[in-house]
Formats: sequence, C-alpha cells, structure tokens
Amino acid sequence: MRVGLGYDVHKLVENRNLVLGGITIPYEKGLLGHSDADVVLHSVCDALLGAAGIGDIGMVFPDSDPEYKDIYSLILLEKTFFMIEKKGFSIVNMDVTVFAQAPKLFDYKKRMCEKIAEVIKIDKSLVNIKATTTEKLGTIGKGEAIAAMCIVLLD
Repeated sequence: MRVGLGYDVHKLVENRNLVLGGITIPYEKGLLGHSDADVVLHSVCDALLGAAGIGDIGMVFPDSDPEYKDIYSLILLEKTFFMIEKKGFSIVNMDVTVFAQAPKLFDYKKRMCEKIAEVIKIDKSLVNIKATTTEKLGTIGKGEAIAAMCIVLLD
C-alpha cells in the first residue's frame, strides 16, 4: 500500500472556462494555466504520481511542452492512470478537497466523481470530492484563486 498527496492552485481570470474535475462549471471566471488549469485533476494526478513514485505533474507533463498547451486535464489523468497501472498499482480510494469561495460546487461534485471514476476505471464510490471555502481569507477567500488537494491510496 502506498499513499500520495497532491495539491494545485490556479488564479481565476476572465475569458476562461472554469473546468473542475473534468466538467465545465458555469461561472464568470476560469482558471489560468498552460492546460485547462483543472486544479482538481492536477491534484489527483500529482497524488497518483507521487504514490507510484513516478514524480510529479510538472515533471511528467511540463508546462514548457507545447503538447500540453490547453490540454483537457482528463487526458493527463488518463495518461497518469496508464503509468500507475503499468507499474502494477491499483487505486484503493481517493479523497479530494476543493478550496473555493465561489462558485458553490455542491451541485457538481457527484458529476466530478463520476467523470474521474470513468477515466481511471474504478467504482465511483471510491472517489470522494468535498468543497469548502476559506471564510473569505487569503487569495482564495478574495475570489482570486481556486485550489484543490487530493490524497490517494494505491495497492
């Protein structure tokens, strides 16, 4: 059994779609990044890569590589899953926390879990997503950014 922890944060900006957990969420801002900036999936990838001893998302999918420019992060998750599967690991479970003052994510968490589970070929009951605010404190609380953290257990 191996555990991995992933974290990602991106700045909110205008004229970008907000993509979290592989789904587009209606909101007036989106996350700025080289890819679609999906902090949920980036934290999941980082946790999986770390648990498998493969490195981290920046090493495996560098933002200096034009191949990953504006890439849909579900593709990165699919590639990550292939790497950990190739090393003989299976996912026991994962738990994700999204830190966002807005938008409210309650209505989207189930779809995010389903999308992630579909890509990594596990039962959706093994994927848990929570959302919380920072009580208007800091960059996230001011609505300037969204972050996510994931912990995953591999066997």
